[in-house]
Amino acid sequence: MARPREFDADLALKRAMSVFWAKGYAATSTDDLLKAMKIGRQSMYDAFGGKPRLYREALERYQQESVAGHLQRLRSGSSPLAGIEALMVGLIPADDDERRLGCMGVGSVAEFGTTDACLVELRARSGAVLFEALAERLRAAQSVGELNPALDISLAARFLQTTMQGLQLAARSGADFASLKDLAVFAVARLRPKQD
Repeated sequence: MARPREFDADLALKRAMSVFWAKGYAATSTDDLLKAMKIGRQSMYDAFGGKPRLYREALERYQQESVAGHLQRLRSGSSPLAGIEALMVGLIPADDDERRLGCMGVGSVAEFGTTDACLVELRARSGAVLFEALAERLRAAQSVGELNPALDISLAARFLQTTMQGLQLAARSGADFASLKDLAVFAVARLRPKQD
């Protein structure tokens, strides 16, 4: 008869996510994970099947949490464009240590590119959810005159997503809060109608 699990798998996954987020996949050893998760080697393999599957589960959890936060900020503004700006500025933590972590999803792209089909599919799913939400808010902003009426909504949504990735990469490389915030505000301002 199998012994019942003696640890909180959800908490262990959250701890593993923190390690992968900070160090990336390749630089994270199994010992790093076991120490952070506070479990034994066999427990990790029994619960998560090893480092590759644990990484996929950690990335999936990270993306669920980050996309939920993105959507909350996107819908929080007093107007559609204010929500878009809240999303962009909200990507940038004021705390230096937290900001320098960047985005685990962007880190995954940098580390794996398109070599792991499971990770590509996982990133595509969360990217599609964010794209649709951005397009919805952009259409709403356009309908109330906050955006250039000739703006291509699909192109603008892709521009914002790419800008988000760039901001996160710049954060990871050590860019300061004020500079990143200025860039986020600048990107959103490019969407406004031109003033004569």
